[in-house]
Order: sequence, then C-alpha cells, then structure tokens
Amino acid sequence: MTQRERNWLLVAPAGAWFLVMLVLPLSVVFIFSFGERGAAGGYVPAFTFEQYANLPARLTAFKNTMILAPLGTLAAMLIAYPLAYQLAVRTDPKWKNILLVLVIVPFWTSILIRSYAWIFLLGGRGIPALLGTFGIEGVRLIYTPFAVLIGIVYGYLPLMVFPIYVALDRLDNRLLEASSDLGARPLATFFKVTLPLSIPGVATGCMLVFILLMGEFLIPALLGGGKVFFVGNALVDLFLQSRNWAFGSAVAFTLIVIMLVTVTIYMRLIARLQTGRDDVSVM
Repeated sequence: MTQRERNWLLVAPAGAWFLVMLVLPLSVVFIFSFGERGAAGGYVPAFTFEQYANLPARLTAFKNTMILAPLGTLAAMLIAYPLAYQLAVRTDPKWKNILLVLVIVPFWTSILIRSYAWIFLLGGRGIPALLGTFGIEGVRLIYTPFAVLIGIVYGYLPLMVFPIYVALDRLDNRLLEASSDLGARPLATFFKVTLPLSIPGVATGCMLVFILLMGEFLIPALLGGGKVFFVGNALVDLFLQSRNWAFGSAVAFTLIVIMLVTVTIYMRLIARLQTGRDDVSVM
C-alpha cells in the first residue's frame, strides 16, 4: 500500500462523516429553499426564488443577530481576557486547576435553568427592585437587548476563557523577563509581547463563540421575551409553527452564507495579523 493510499484510508472515516452529517443536510436545505409551502404546510417541490425574495420579512431577526452576536462576542472577549490572564500568568499553579473548575461549574447546570435565573434577576423583583431601594425607579432590564446580551455573555464566557487561557499558559516566561530586563514597563510588555502572542487563542475563542451565537435561539426567546429575537427564533417559528419549510430553508441557507463570508473575512484578517507579527519578529 502506497503512502497516498494510506492517507486516503485515514481520511476516509472523517470524510464520510463530513459528507453524511454536513454536506447532505445542507444540500437538502439548499434544495428546499427553492420550493414552496404546501397547503397544509411542509414542502412542495418547485423551482422559484420567491422564498429569497421574502427574506426582508425577517430582516429584524437578521439585524438583531448581526448586531448582538458580534457585540456579545466582543463583550465576552473583554471579560474573558483579564480572567484568563489572571489564571494563566498570575495565579499560583496549585490553585489553577481549582479555579479552572470554577469556570466550568456553570456548564454543570442546564442553560435553560440558568436563563430562568437571569429572568428573575433582571425582572421586577430582582435588580430593578434592588435599585428601587436606592431611589432609582422605573429601570426595565428584562425583555430588552441588554438582557439578551447579559445572557449571551454569561452563557458563553467559559468558551471564550479556555482558548485564551491555553494561549497565555503556553507563553515562554523568558520572553516576559527579557522584555523587563530591556527596560520595558509592564504595560508595554503586555501590548508588545503578551497580547500579540495570545492572538491565536483570542481568535479561536471569538470564532467559536460567534459561530454558536449566530444560531442561538434559547437565550433570546427567554430573556428577549419575543421582543428581541434572533434568526434561530425565526427558524423555530418557520419550521415548527408556521410549517413553512421552504421559507425556513431559505432563511437558514442565507444565514449559513453570511456566517461563511464573515468567518472567511475574519480568518484572513487574523492571518494578516499573524503574518505581520511574524515579520516583525524576524526583523
């Protein structure tokens, strides 16, 4: 058996899985998107662009998703980076594992239960009631974009922390010591050494969280209360309630295209940053 045949043999299981679990379902969605809704719902074979022409009807869902998903990713990154930095660089090694477990602890409880906890905290008897005791009246938090953003950051923060932590934990401390010996202040060392070397972890965490947020539906449904909804909520409505599978497929395929374009542009920007950093390192 040649090396090429061995390579194909090793790739075959993953390729078959990729074909069955990703390519075929996406192909079905693509075909359905050109169909029509049956009289009793579902899908009727056809070839029409009517479903794509109706996409503006779900413009609000796309707009909410394209605004809150990047904002949630950015907010999670800004909160996760200091936490990951503290864990990786400034925490005693004997405490690291314990603190990392505490980061994972929220995942031990269903996101549904955690979201209901936030409904109480953001509702009239939670934080607004507490603010009322200090004379701050009329604050409404629940069923707002802010509530959805809080739920997003809380729910996905651990997924952002760990890639950044891994990148920071692998830093060679000798680089930090060398920067200090050459007279660089801690802040300059952070921006010129630590931050550039942790970009791969930041890029991985942001991409992971962003992709998941683009398909999120539970947090907007609970904390948005039907007033702030994502494309995921629109898909649940179209497939399960309206039973308009053709239009739902058009919405789903459009979301996939948007995600592919966004992630491709993002990865190219990260690659350019990495290339620029490597060039500077060589010089």
